[in-house]
Amino acid sequence: MSMRILMAGASGFLGTRLADRLVADGHQVTRLVRRPPRGADERQWNPSAAQLDPAVVGESDAVVNLAGAGVGDRRWNDAYRQLIRSSRVDTTTTLAITIAGLPAADRPKALLNASAVGWYGDTGDQAVEEDAPAGEGFLADVCRVWEAATRPAEDAGVRVVRMRIGLPLHRDGGMLKPQLLPMRLGISGKLGSGRQWWPWISMADWLAATRFLLDSDTVAGPVNVVGPAPSTNAEFTRELARQLHRPAFMPIPALALKVVLGGFSVEALSSSRVLPAALTAAGFTYRHPDLASALHAALTE
Repeated sequence: MSMRILMAGASGFLGTRLADRLVADGHQVTRLVRRPPRGADERQWNPSAAQLDPAVVGESDAVVNLAGAGVGDRRWNDAYRQLIRSSRVDTTTTLAITIAGLPAADRPKALLNASAVGWYGDTGDQAVEEDAPAGEGFLADVCRVWEAATRPAEDAGVRVVRMRIGLPLHRDGGMLKPQLLPMRLGISGKLGSGRQWWPWISMADWLAATRFLLDSDTVAGPVNVVGPAPSTNAEFTRELARQLHRPAFMPIPALALKVVLGGFSVEALSSSRVLPAALTAAGFTYRHPDLASALHAALTE
């Protein structure tokens, strides 16, 4: 059945691909933009000032919020930390409060709101599922207030899914893109010790999981949107090198990462052994359940 979907963050790495897939599947996607609209499928809003026309929300069957400044887009300083936080919390708060303020009959049936596996902080070798508490660190703190901002919609009876997104793999963006050139030049290797766990997911599976969550009538609360078999950074690096037919013998010291990335280096070196318990229990089936097939798809599809 065709749905009317309101989307925030539709111009980003994930949002662009999701919007295109939803339209291709026959759904109507309306994109929230901060600038003046350029097409019939766009509506303007200003989440920094909590400005959003309730009628725009009321004419949708579901809302998907993927908005937020990229955590790895630039070196962190205090101003960028604040942008990472506000770009997530302001958008979520504006959407949730607007949804809650609508008459019950006009509210969308679901709010799929992005969060991140950063919720768990550095878990070392411990595997964690959705019932694990929030960890420590900047991103864990951001995720805590980010997820809490969905509460008004949940309290109003709307099905809210807090998507704790891992590391979607695609050659054109995310955490994979900046690794490709150094690897192809033969000047790359594991990051730090390489023992940190990376909760990857193929782009095809990320899109399919998001569609699965949109279509569900029952899945709600936190959902780890990750693959079923997280890998250590060393394992990831070896497999990427194998598929690119390049060596990977130049480890990048933690100190070098701190110089280049600033505060983000702590997060880049943290370990997240996150498992998709909720998706698995709901019956979701992965197209790329192992790292080799997920990386192959990321490099070729």
